[in-house]
Amino acid sequence: MVTTDTIPGRNWEPLGLVKGEIVESKHFGKDFLAGFKNLVGGEITQYTEMIAEARHYATERMLQEAQRLGADAIVGIRFTSSSVMQGASEILVYGTAVRFI
Repeated sequence: MVTTDTIPGRNWEPLGLVKGEIVESKHFGKDFLAGFKNLVGGEITQYTEMIAEARHYATERMLQEAQRLGADAIVGIRFTSSSVMQGASEILVYGTAVRFI
C-alpha cells in the first residue's frame, strides 16, 4: 500500500478501484465524558481512539477487496472522514488495486 501514484522500479496494470469504509460511534458513557473535556479543552482521547480504530477497520476492508481482485499492491491511497452525527464518524479509504507485470 502506497499513497503515491507510482511504485519506483515496478510496472503494473490497474485492476480497479478498491475501498473500505466504516461508520463508528463511541459508547454513550464515553461520549458523555468527552463532552466535559470539550468544556476545558485539550485532546479528546476517546475520539482519537475511535478514529484510529475506524481507520484500521476501513483499511482492512480495502485490503480484502484488493485480495479478491488478485492485487499485488494498492496505489494512490487516500483517506477521508466525515461526521455522520454527533459522536459518530465515517472513515473511507480508497485506492487503485494493481497487479505487477
